Amino acid sequence: MKGVTLPTETVFVMEMSPIKFGLGAMDEIAYDVRRFGLGKVLIVTDRNVAELGLPARVAALLGEEGIKSEIYDGSEVEPTDRSMEEAAEHARQKDFDGLIAVGGGSSIDTCKAVNLLTCYPAPIRDYINKPVGKGIPVPGPLKPMIAVPTTAGTGSETTAAAITHLLDDNVKAGVSHRLLRPALGVVDPLNTLTAPPEVTAAAGCDILTHAIESYTTRPYDARPKYFPPDRPVYVGANPASDIWCEKAIEYVSKYLRRAVLNGLDLEARVHLALAATYAGLGFGNAGVHVPHAIAYPIAGQVRDFVPSGYRTQHPLVPHGMSVVLTAPSTFRFTYASAPERHLRAAQLMDVDVNGLPEAQRREALPRALIALMRDIGIPNGISAVGYGEHDLPALIDGTLKQPRLLAGAPRAIGAQELDSILRDSMRYW
Repeated sequence: MKGVTLPTETVFVMEMSPIKFGLGAMDEIAYDVRRFGLGKVLIVTDRNVAELGLPARVAALLGEEGIKSEIYDGSEVEPTDRSMEEAAEHARQKDFDGLIAVGGGSSIDTCKAVNLLTCYPAPIRDYINKPVGKGIPVPGPLKPMIAVPTTAGTGSETTAAAITHLLDDNVKAGVSHRLLRPALGVVDPLNTLTAPPEVTAAAGCDILTHAIESYTTRPYDARPKYFPPDRPVYVGANPASDIWCEKAIEYVSKYLRRAVLNGLDLEARVHLALAATYAGLGFGNAGVHVPHAIAYPIAGQVRDFVPSGYRTQHPLVPHGMSVVLTAPSTFRFTYASAPERHLRAAQLMDVDVNGLPEAQRREALPRALIALMRDIGIPNGISAVGYGEHDLPALIDGTLKQPRLLAGAPRAIGAQELDSILRDSMRYW
């Protein structure tokens, strides 16, 4: 009622990119580009995906319909502020009226940044969330962008965020604004068949952690009341996001091991692609919390860990790996905030929680996560990617620079709690 100020939020928002899903969905890309009225597009990808020929195939499909395109393959795996600004500088020299991202979350996020920085030129740090950046809102509408994922993980084809590694700060941070959402996500599971087992495993862990974080984040109606212009993209757990998250947890638990074992298991690939889309719809509105907040300094401060299965020579902790490494410990910490939700997540991971004593109920979800991590070859805690107790102050400091994410923590959390979670995450087995 107008004039009445309520103490907590009573409204949640569900925004998402339209999705075209299915085997062969990419074959219709020229139709979709025409539907947006585009005549020349920039295709953003990375060199590894380019070598597989997928961007060239997109270009050929467009060419058959008289649509001009150019491929930029300079996107980096786990992009940096430098690589994003280099991509934007390249794009500024071109004449295009739309963009297509072909690749994993790194290429999709880079494409979002290119779209923003070509429409409204500025250093990317200006748009990065505070306190790392200036937190300037996206000034206005962007060009139509279509996202064609080649991994099942980030769900970036549906979300309003672009994440980057700020080299001078040794931390990851993001631009988050609803205008960053792609105009369309084209999810063709056939494009994921070539993902190596290690990439499949890390990407699948990203899906799972997205979904559980969103399912357990602070609910929308336990947050302050927002005026519409100030309402954040991440509004909190809500009845609509819950549905998507539950299905994503179920599918990852059922199909990730199969896809890692046999990359040509088409049924598993289809369901993981569905799970990534579902999780994107869930966390893209509800939001994530502590594991993602800690993941940014874990990835940003890496010294010498080089993951197998990734075609890279430089140290790198893949995003999906960095988020799941602290997930068991985090959900042990957050259990008290909503035991029923943590137990439901464990059930969706095929754990029988009926009749368990309280001490084992608290451990049900962490143990399910640890079992999955072991089965698919995820490193054994943060010590396995090069961190020790002497690194904790820097990791905690980097995490505290993520208030956008920590705002969703279902329990009050500060340096002391983060120290406990990180110590608990050093080694699991």
